[in-house]
Amino acid sequence: MIKRQPHRTALLAALLSLAAAGAVATPAGMALAQPVAATAADKALVDAAKARGEVGEQSDGYLGFVKGSPGDPALAAAVASINAGRAAAFREAAAKTGVTAEAAGVAAAKLLVGRVPPGQAYRDANGTWVRK
Repeated sequence: MIKRQPHRTALLAALLSLAAAGAVATPAGMALAQPVAATAADKALVDAAKARGEVGEQSDGYLGFVKGSPGDPALAAAVASINAGRAAAFREAAAKTGVTAEAAGVAAAKLLVGRVPPGQAYRDANGTWVRK
């Protein structure tokens, strides 16, 4: 039996409040983990790479490359930019809820992976890339 963590609800509420404040948002319109600082070009590059199966959501809340490093430096920079924004959002959520930034990332990942559309990839907690 898994013991419920009392901070989980507070953590998710903090992540959602960051989203409501415009601190984070996702391509599918779900508010969470896409930094405002990321440009529209970054988002477009990453969205296209997700559709091609090159980039996916990971169980830690960050984006990752499905088959190793990309050949496109612009895509690598876009993923790094988005991940930097996510890291900042996770630190902020962690500070508001008293958990670690890593725990905030994992909580965000549960929401993000749940929103991955069919045909796109995500990395599960075991480190395996799965196509939804």
